[in-house]
Amino acid sequence: MLIPKTHPRATSLYIREKLVHGFREGLVVEEGLLAHGRGEMFDYLIGEKTTKTSQKAIKAAARALLVAKLPVISVNGNFAALCAKEIVELSKITGAKIEVNLFYASEKRKKAIAQILKKNGAKEVLGIESKFAKKIPKLDSARRVVDKRGIFSADVILVPLEDGDRTIALKKFGKDVITFDLNPMSRTAQTADITIVDNVTRGMKILIDVCKKLSKKDLEKKSKFDNKKNLKKSTLIIRKNLRRMANA
Repeated sequence: MLIPKTHPRATSLYIREKLVHGFREGLVVEEGLLAHGRGEMFDYLIGEKTTKTSQKAIKAAARALLVAKLPVISVNGNFAALCAKEIVELSKITGAKIEVNLFYASEKRKKAIAQILKKNGAKEVLGIESKFAKKIPKLDSARRVVDKRGIFSADVILVPLEDGDRTIALKKFGKDVITFDLNPMSRTAQTADITIVDNVTRGMKILIDVCKKLSKKDLEKKSKFDNKKNLKKSTLIIRKNLRRMANA
């Protein structure tokens, strides 16, 4: 049973239990549990809250998804285990397609992830049918196989909890990439167009809320978001917190 959200340590413990549950249900692999451990460390270093810097990135991400011609939300096991409901809600608000794309791919995992997304209201989940498979150029991992109706044709892609190799390949393929990455110094964070340095379970809820509130006038404005500058500010927050801990 999952820990109730009213638990005094609900945020971190509830997330851990959701991932363990996802592992038992075949959504998450062991490597995904290890990746979460690294992310949890960086979440602690940013203060376990959504910073003003992250809020700025979220607003830029919301605008990019809403003005995109063909936005796509790329889903892996951890993302599905943690945010299935929010993935579907964001898809409905932005008109983004949902596509399953895995580093450790298997038909069983793909179907399990598609099932949990549909259980949460998704009408269509791409990346399941091999007849629509295409390959991202210059990428060797299993994530190179994508759906021609989704990631292959997309202009803007949300790729939370991403690996650096595919982010680089997607950029070379002409895609605009939005990511959630708690480590502002990672290859993914540094390569993406918009990096949200936040826990995906917090950030997705805020992203949905911002998408709902952005006006037509907001969408018509030219974006002035600078990812490199924003990442530097996130790095400074981490350094400041590390100094504070060292002097405590």
